[in-house]
Amino acid sequence: MQKLFTAYRVLALIVGVLLAFGSFVALPLRYLATEGSSAQQFGEHASLVWVVHGWVFIAYVVVAFLLSRRAGWTPVFTVVALAAGLIP
Repeated sequence: MQKLFTAYRVLALIVGVLLAFGSFVALPLRYLATEGSSAQQFGEHASLVWVVHGWVFIAYVVVAFLLSRRAGWTPVFTVVALAAGLIP
């Protein structure tokens, strides 16, 4: 179970970092930088971060569910733990 918990923590960290980078770097550069500038072009290319973020988030949800079954979490705690991965 220790490896599963480590995978959960690593995936949660990666999802968070990708979300922060996409939200605070890629999106502002894409939409706020001068049209055609190198910063704006970087923002467009960095938007691929969202694809990676999506796939890693799916892996996070799967690992969180597996961890909940193996750790014996209650259904309510499982839903809360999975919902914690969502940003309102």
